[in-house]
Amino acid sequence: MKEWKYFFAQHRGALAAALLFFVMFTIYAVNHPAGLTPNVVQTAANKGVLLALVAIGQTFVVLTAGIDLSVGMVFVLCNCVASYVVAGSPTMVAFGIAAVLATGLFCGAANGAIVIFGRLQPIVATIASGAVYFGLALWLRRSPGASPKFSSDLADVMTGKVLGIVPSSGIFLAAIVLCVWIPFRRSPLGRAVYATGSSESAAYMSGVPVKRAKFAAYMFSGFFSALGGLFLTFFTYSGEASSANGSTYTLYSIAAVVLGGVSLFGGRGSAIGAVFGALAFRAIGDLLFVFDVDPLWQPLFQGTVLLLAVSVGSARLLGVRNKLELFS
Repeated sequence: MKEWKYFFAQHRGALAAALLFFVMFTIYAVNHPAGLTPNVVQTAANKGVLLALVAIGQTFVVLTAGIDLSVGMVFVLCNCVASYVVAGSPTMVAFGIAAVLATGLFCGAANGAIVIFGRLQPIVATIASGAVYFGLALWLRRSPGASPKFSSDLADVMTGKVLGIVPSSGIFLAAIVLCVWIPFRRSPLGRAVYATGSSESAAYMSGVPVKRAKFAAYMFSGFFSALGGLFLTFFTYSGEASSANGSTYTLYSIAAVVLGGVSLFGGRGSAIGAVFGALAFRAIGDLLFVFDVDPLWQPLFQGTVLLLAVSVGSARLLGVRNKLELFS
């Protein structure tokens, strides 16, 4: 019984986000004109996976008690890069995908170096670097488009359905969580990230490699933002240096992290919660669409949900005298 209580206490944010998503998606599917069909699930998964990937990247940084306001611009930059290099023969496509992911890793490494060695506040450093990444995206793609030899076959596979039922993007997202997040969470580096977010000074005094943990967090953030940009290219068959997309995905990634139960104070939460938070946040827009709510009202509803989530997540702070009580 105590194990169940401990499990619930540790994962209540993720469980609440999962419950919220399933309730909202059920209401959406019941009221959708086509019902719960494979095509409806595929469309929802394809939209959700974009935000989920960026939210996973944001989670790594937030766990260190930081924040990455450049994730949306890295997302847009990698979308533009992918529109050029994911083209040609299978070998060239493989190298192109590697180049896109390397771009994300480089952006994350640059952010980490600025924050750690430049000793700048993450919010300031990543706003500045995000502007640079968007400038590079504009230089690459002054107008939307893609290479004439863009690999549309691969795009169709990654955004289609397996056996005509299960969305490929959903399978990919689940595989990422199983193969990347869970091993990371249980690794020494993962524990160092959590320790750094819980109390950086205490972690340093205990011999935890704080700089390595923070640097890895920013690199993971860049990597997953690049994955999101790659999938955006698969969905749209093109790249676009869109400031609106960059700003929207940055804001929504923070919303997804909060909805998923990840503490903005660091050291608590998981990428699984952020994934369900992203899916739940996307489901809000789907519900408003199904019920034919004026699009001008959508930001109001989304902002209200986000405000409630932040308020609930911060309620414990009212009775906390010592920050370490949050992690007990």
